[in-house]
Amino acid sequence: MSYALDDATLSDLCAAALSEHASDNRFVALALAAHDPLADIARTVERIVFEESFGLDEAAMVAEYTAYEEQSYFFLVLDRETGLPAGAARAIEGGGKTLDDAPDLIGVSLSAIVEAHGMHDGGKIWDYATLAVLPRYRSDRNGLTVSSMLYRSFINAGHRWDVRHVVCMLDSAAFRNLDMLGVRFVAMAGSEPFDYLGSPANRALYIPFEEIARSMGDMAELLSQPEVPDANGRRRPGARRITQRLAAQVSSGDDLDPHIDMPGFERRAHPRS
Repeated sequence: MSYALDDATLSDLCAAALSEHASDNRFVALALAAHDPLADIARTVERIVFEESFGLDEAAMVAEYTAYEEQSYFFLVLDRETGLPAGAARAIEGGGKTLDDAPDLIGVSLSAIVEAHGMHDGGKIWDYATLAVLPRYRSDRNGLTVSSMLYRSFINAGHRWDVRHVVCMLDSAAFRNLDMLGVRFVAMAGSEPFDYLGSPANRALYIPFEEIARSMGDMAELLSQPEVPDANGRRRPGARRITQRLAAQVSSGDDLDPHIDMPGFERRAHPRS
C-alpha cells in the first residue's frame, strides 16, 4: 500500500491499465478493490490533492485511512492523452470514516444518527469517503468530465453491490458541485458545517443510494426547460446546458458507462453475502 508512488511506477502502472481497458475515449474509469495494484494510483492521487488542499501529507493519509483499507473500494480515472491519472475517489463499506468521526463532530450519537436516517434496516451502507481531481484538470471542462466519471463509477458499483444508504463528509467545493448536479443530500441528524481535517466548512450528509441518480435525473429534466431570468434579468445558457448535460449523463450513464470498467466488482471474483 502506497500513497506516494514514484513517477516511473505510476507511469508504468497507468500504461499497463490503459492497454488492458480499451476505449476510444480520452478518459477511462476503473472501479478497483483495495488490493489491486492500481489502487495505489488512486491513493497517490488522493494524497496529492489532499496535501495541496488540506495539508494532509503521506503520513497523515496513512494515519487517517489505514483502519479502513480492507473495506475500501477505489474509483480511478486515467487520461489517455497523458498516460497518467486524472482523478480518484474512494468508497468505504459499512459507513467507514464518516460514521466513526461524525458523532463527535456534530454532537449526535451514532445510534441517533442511524435511527434518524433509517439505517437500522440492515441495508448496505457506503461512505463516499474521498473525491480528488488533480489540479491541472480543474481549469476547464475536463475537470467536470473527470468528476462525472467518478460519480457514475460510484453509482454503477453501488448498484452492483446493492447499496442502500450513503453517508459522507464533504467540503464546501465538493458539496457545491454535487448540489449543482441535483444531488439532494440531507444534513446528518440536522447538523451544521464544522471544521474537519483542514476544511473549515465540512458537512456530514446522508442520502438514500437510489436518490442519487434519481435526483440528478430530476435536475437534468428541470434544466431542459426554458430558462427563467434571475432577479437581475440575467441568463447563463452556457452554464445551464453544461450542468444539464452532466446531470443527465451521470444519472443515466449515457456516454459514460462505455468507458467505465469494474474489475474490482465482479461477483465471481469477490463473492459477498
